[in-house]
Amino acid sequence: MATMRRTRDVSLPGITGVARLDRRASRLLQRLHAGDVAVIDISDLDRATADSLIAAGVAVVVNAKPSISGRYPNLGPEVLIANGIPLLDGVGAEIFSDVKEGTRLRLDGDVLYSGEQQVAHGVRQDQDSIARLMAQAKDGLSAQLAAFAASAQQHMLREKELLLDGVGLPELGTRFTGRHVLMVARSYDFKADLKALKHYIREFHPVLIGVDGGADVLRDAGYRPDMVIGDMDAMSEAALRDAGEVVAHANEHGRVDGLARVQDLRIEPVIFPSAGTSEDAAMLLADAGNAKLIVTVGIRATLEEFLDAGRGGMASTVLTRLKLGGRLVDAKAAAQLFQTRISGAALIMLAAAALLAIAVVLVSSTAGDSYLNILSDGWQHLVDRLRDFFS
Repeated sequence: MATMRRTRDVSLPGITGVARLDRRASRLLQRLHAGDVAVIDISDLDRATADSLIAAGVAVVVNAKPSISGRYPNLGPEVLIANGIPLLDGVGAEIFSDVKEGTRLRLDGDVLYSGEQQVAHGVRQDQDSIARLMAQAKDGLSAQLAAFAASAQQHMLREKELLLDGVGLPELGTRFTGRHVLMVARSYDFKADLKALKHYIREFHPVLIGVDGGADVLRDAGYRPDMVIGDMDAMSEAALRDAGEVVAHANEHGRVDGLARVQDLRIEPVIFPSAGTSEDAAMLLADAGNAKLIVTVGIRATLEEFLDAGRGGMASTVLTRLKLGGRLVDAKAAAQLFQTRISGAALIMLAAAALLAIAVVLVSSTAGDSYLNILSDGWQHLVDRLRDFFS
């Protein structure tokens, strides 16, 4: 029966794949496999999540909510479409009850099927529709910036003791004083930026911090994080076990996502409650520890990226960056500043120059004649021995 069902699915039009559903993207990303149909529940899909979906090799993305609501220009849908991944929008929250994990789904046009039965209907996005929605979203950008100003003021009032005086910062085992810090998140261009910093890491041995999924990024690249921080559900068990220190980022009410999961691994994390993002919490810890320089990989750096992440975390991020000032450097700038001091070509030229100098000394000196005669006799002896062996 299973063989017959697979044969019938192949003959039907559209794109097929196994359904993976979760309202929380961090949990869903850990279960995805190549060719899956990822069912998400994200209004204004951000680029970081879209990049992770692309890296997982999903066949289709189905969103219960609009991927572009029009509140601000978010980058995720554009990235998905540019990479050839179909996006079906606004199918409704009912899909989480109507479709079970592991069900084989098929997307044909703007309709989602299980076999021949329709299970959801939405808006199939393409380059033209995304461009129209992005243009509309940019028209409301001034209103979003005004809302950001109000949000920044509220955040400053709520977190002023933490930002100004460090009240509420936990005691850590990780030492930052006088050291460089490399902070990695699974977001914008993280793979390319981390690879570009390999010489910097080898030379300066920075404190390695994995933020949320950045813990697994470091581990996959062959590094052992000195500290991981963030949502405990966003990190694999292997990354949690390998970390030198685990810091659970709690919200302002003290709630920690995935705390029981970490405790089941017999790991007792340090709890750090704050209203900001996990990235901001990591920066504040490094700043309080008197880090010499903080280099960020996969962390928002431009206005467009701040807006893409949503208004909620934008105020916290901007205020934290203002506090750190010139000690905070983006990975792309760091890669330019800390290039290998001696290139491979320069090393070859240096070796050639040294050999040439030795040759000149040997040829021009009396002692050099003796050395040359010894080398010549040795070479001739080796040639004679080889000739005798092969004959």
